[in-house]
Amino acid sequence: MNSKLAHLIPLASFNALQLAIQEFWDDIKKQIARMEEVYKLIDETPSDKNCNPIKAIVKDEFCLDEKQAMHIMGDMDLIMYLQLLEHINITSCRMLIMVAKQLNYSEAQQLLTECFDESIDNDQLFILISKEYLAEN
Repeated sequence: MNSKLAHLIPLASFNALQLAIQEFWDDIKKQIARMEEVYKLIDETPSDKNCNPIKAIVKDEFCLDEKQAMHIMGDMDLIMYLQLLEHINITSCRMLIMVAKQLNYSEAQQLLTECFDESIDNDQLFILISKEYLAEN
């Protein structure tokens, strides 16, 4: 996901969405760093071997590069795609927090909670932008 977000920023037709995508991307970078720390804490090596469904969603990008007749359609597709990614983050973090708690990995649980909180904040940001954007158009 980290490598896919840079080209999404210029696809947004208004500044608030571009800034939100940049913030989302910055948070993804922080979350990746935290996940690397989690893997060190549990003495494991990350693998994307069984992540094909998630890779497919990230790769698909809802055909966002295709021009829409109206900017609002492209922007709404972009917001929907980003919220889908964010909801995957939210669900994944929620599950991993429960596992970390069960296994008494309190440091990992805290790092995952930070990732979860950022994801919730980003989801709310995209909801606010959607409401603002739709009210203007």
